[in-house]
Amino acid sequence: MVKFSKELEAQLIPEWKEAFVNYCLLKKQIKKIKTSRKPKPASLYPITHHPDCGLSLFQPVHNLARTFSDKLFSSSETPEILEVRRRNSSENGDNVEEIYQTELVQLFSEEDEVKVFFARLDEELNKVNQFHKSKETEFVGRGEILKKQLDILAELKQILSDRKKRNHSGSNSHRSVNSSARNSDFSAGSPGELSETQSETSRTDEMIEALERNGVNFINSATRTKTKGGKPKMSLRVDIPDAVVGADGGGARSISTAMSVLWEELVNNPRSGGGDFITRKKIQCAEKMIRKAFVELYRGLGLLKTYSSLNMIAFTKILKKFDKVSGQQASSSYLRVVKRSQFTSSDKVVRLMDEVESIFTKHFANSDRKKAMKFLRPHQQKDSHMVTFFVGLFTGCFVSLFSIYIILAHLSGIFTSGAQVSYMETVYPVFSVFALLSLHMFMYGCNLFMWKSTRINYTFIFEFSPTTALRYRDAFLMGTTFMTAVVGAMVIHLILRVAGFSASQVDTIPGILLLIFICVLICPFDAFYRPTRFCFIRILRNIVCSPFYKVLMVDFFMADQLTSQIPLLRHLESTACYFMAQSFRTHEYNTCKNGRIYRELAYLISFSPYFWRAMQCIRRWWDESNTDHLVNMGKYVSAMVAAGVRITYARESTNLWLTAVLVSSVVATLYQLYWDFVKDWGLLNPKSKNPWLRDELVLKNKNFYYFSIALNLVLRVAWIETIVRFRVNPVQSHLLDFLLASLEVIRRGHWNFYRVENEHLNNVGHFRAVKTVPLPFRDMDSDD
Repeated sequence: MVKFSKELEAQLIPEWKEAFVNYCLLKKQIKKIKTSRKPKPASLYPITHHPDCGLSLFQPVHNLARTFSDKLFSSSETPEILEVRRRNSSENGDNVEEIYQTELVQLFSEEDEVKVFFARLDEELNKVNQFHKSKETEFVGRGEILKKQLDILAELKQILSDRKKRNHSGSNSHRSVNSSARNSDFSAGSPGELSETQSETSRTDEMIEALERNGVNFINSATRTKTKGGKPKMSLRVDIPDAVVGADGGGARSISTAMSVLWEELVNNPRSGGGDFITRKKIQCAEKMIRKAFVELYRGLGLLKTYSSLNMIAFTKILKKFDKVSGQQASSSYLRVVKRSQFTSSDKVVRLMDEVESIFTKHFANSDRKKAMKFLRPHQQKDSHMVTFFVGLFTGCFVSLFSIYIILAHLSGIFTSGAQVSYMETVYPVFSVFALLSLHMFMYGCNLFMWKSTRINYTFIFEFSPTTALRYRDAFLMGTTFMTAVVGAMVIHLILRVAGFSASQVDTIPGILLLIFICVLICPFDAFYRPTRFCFIRILRNIVCSPFYKVLMVDFFMADQLTSQIPLLRHLESTACYFMAQSFRTHEYNTCKNGRIYRELAYLISFSPYFWRAMQCIRRWWDESNTDHLVNMGKYVSAMVAAGVRITYARESTNLWLTAVLVSSVVATLYQLYWDFVKDWGLLNPKSKNPWLRDELVLKNKNFYYFSIALNLVLRVAWIETIVRFRVNPVQSHLLDFLLASLEVIRRGHWNFYRVENEHLNNVGHFRAVKTVPLPFRDMDSDD
């Protein structure tokens, strides 16, 4: 049977862990009561025996009568063991908080320990109540704002619908007015233009009146200006009085400033000549934003409901343990107080959940409750034993095929001096691409496994859908399947090459494998993890066009992965040139290596990941006005300089370029190490209670963190090999390059865990468990 402490640990919300009742601490206090408990008399009614007298004949009858009377009147005559008093505290101004304090009515033999227990129990109860009340207020405020925005959206949709009807019915009359206007020659303007201006103004006034019916007040709406063409120029500010905006983790705050509709997207962009300043597409965009906000609100309410139920169970369990240890019945009186407290007695969460369900069903699911529940309560993926089976199967196939390849390569002498240059220059780059991709996928699977084992909420951090998020078993399956196919192709390629087939035919196998991979990646059918594939493509698009897209956590996290895959991108360059120049037919591999364009592209490809990441830092600085992003950009600029200098040194091995390599690489490495340890991992805090780490650690053994710091340091200075050059022949040179590239992928996978761990702890510190969705209405004076 699983202990409740472990069950609670497995079910609690990770980001709200500190707000839950500290069950383990209370349990330890009960153990102290048990150890300090004094022995009690064997009987409540001791019988003294006179040496000369025996027991009375009626003594058993008296004992039976006394026992019967105790059971009969126990409910009314048993005195209260403790008394829980409630007082109101208004330290935060108008916000009145209920504080509970327990006083012992009956003396215990271990009274000091019992007092400490109930004092801590009161602290936990007050903590739970205060957190529940703050979150409840926040979610209720969110609900009020969403209902207000939904009303405004409904009015806009109605205006759009009515306008289409009027335009359709009045199209003939407008044509007649326009025809008469063309025959007139008035200097003040044609009647058609005046009619269009008046229509535009009337539509604007109609929309303002409709929105004001919902309590939206427009500031300076009477002083609207007009454009040069006479059309209304709207710069409207909306004031929603007594509204509350909830920012998860920051508490609810009243809006005292004006609110503003994003009229640039909804109203303020009239199409030239048509006056269609509200389009269906923009309305649908606003509707999608509000729908997503309702889904997040419902999810937050569900989490708060789970929070209440788990804490109630925890209080019940701990009080029963106290009764068992103390031999008293104290749980009943205290549980009555717990049941009357705010986090269990308030029904606002349940009522708001029902209201959100009805609103969502009506407005976003066409009154189909089953469809609405698919959005509000998405089903979690279930682990499949078949996935585990195929992971083991493909792992075994990979090991077997790789052993076969090693044996065949040794027997055929493919790595001897006569054939090694051709084989390594033509086939090696293609297969290295797949090998590095498979290794990166395997490391990502290890990351997913560790994040799940340590209860790091990576799906929330990356904003993945819980129904389609990749699990660690799926990542392992993709990696092992991919690598098995690659090694199988290498074995077939080697067998055909040894069998005497022409090199122009055999060397098309890597190209066919690459083509199959691209087809699977862009396959539009719902197979081979389509949501994950399309998400990957969308993230790559955001990275390449980073200045033009808002940067999310998953975007710059993936861009960091690309900075560790520069050798892979260089191999892709070689592969593309090899097949596009049809070198596989002529086997002239020097065609690409000696070309000027190919040599210049090496700089561009080496710079691209760092450049994209630097552009993301600029975009984040622009959006957030945080200068740390500009400092972070400097790290990637220094890495670009170091990468370019190393490429130049590989071609011109002079003392000048050697000095440049040392200076640029040392500066870039120190920059990267500082950012890794201090910013990305949050370590090296000299004032931490964990020496040179941080106060909060997910892993219990601190030695893992010290080892990780040392490992990251060693792998960060792998560029020293470019100076020392442990190379004897082309085979060893290529194998060493592949080894260093693999070590960098392993370092990145190792870095990933601590980066996401630090982000998770930041969410825990601010109690962020629900996303804050941007809405069509936002506070113009806020910093968000």
